[in-house]
Amino acid sequence: MQNEKEKSVFAQKLKAFAATLADRVSVDGKWTMRGFVDTFGNIYMISPDTKVVSKLLELHLFPYFARFAEEIGYTIERPIYQNWYPNLTFVNKEDRALKFAVDLKTTYRDESFPEYCNGFTLGSHGEYFVDRASRKNIQYPYDEYSGHFCLGIIYTRLNMGPPEGPHAYTTDEIGEIPAVIGNFIFFAEEKWKIASDRSGSGNTANIGSIQKIDDILAGNGVFAKAGEELFDDYWINFGKIEIQNAAGKQKKMTSFLEYLRYRGLPESLNNPKASKRKG
Repeated sequence: MQNEKEKSVFAQKLKAFAATLADRVSVDGKWTMRGFVDTFGNIYMISPDTKVVSKLLELHLFPYFARFAEEIGYTIERPIYQNWYPNLTFVNKEDRALKFAVDLKTTYRDESFPEYCNGFTLGSHGEYFVDRASRKNIQYPYDEYSGHFCLGIIYTRLNMGPPEGPHAYTTDEIGEIPAVIGNFIFFAEEKWKIASDRSGSGNTANIGSIQKIDDILAGNGVFAKAGEELFDDYWINFGKIEIQNAAGKQKKMTSFLEYLRYRGLPESLNNPKASKRKG
């Protein structure tokens, strides 16, 4: 594949960088960001809403990403429009054709099954994923990237907010504002290595991740044995290929095992442990 050596080097550096981030955003296992400040000096506790937490973590971390990119000889481009893929495009200063996509993804541990998390969405399998030359909703065409990475953040929800609702704190009371999240795990991995064979969210065309934390950290996803090319082909054709079910009726292909049978490929390429859900 294109620029495999450069991708390997970038992956090693990104993983080493990710391992440093927990200490930069937390103290005693708790997030150091505690609230919003208005011009009157009032501080309001952060909402535990996952979208709010995700965006604030991105803002909190961006200066560290900028410094990291400079150290390894890259510049960072943020997407032109909101919700475009990826969150960060790393462009090599000496060879601007060398680009890496890095998507920041956050999720929380499952309180009932702490060895699992709620999972990530790993980007669309829609137009820009199918048509690798498309510029729709993506910073550069998919094939111009030499690697697609997830920098993931797994955390524990610590405080869902006071039952009486938002409370304004003064600057003298900063130490009293509870952290809403903590116990971070930061990791970096190629997205195909942590992907599941199921959609990531509702009716949108998003690729879902596996959920067992140990498998995520090991890059032991559904496609780990099969490789990136089969991951690509599966998700390009997800929901399009029709197969017969046990009763002989037509149905949409919705699992990697069904895909392997359809393509006449060894079932041993499936990683069933990774696809098994909690509970």
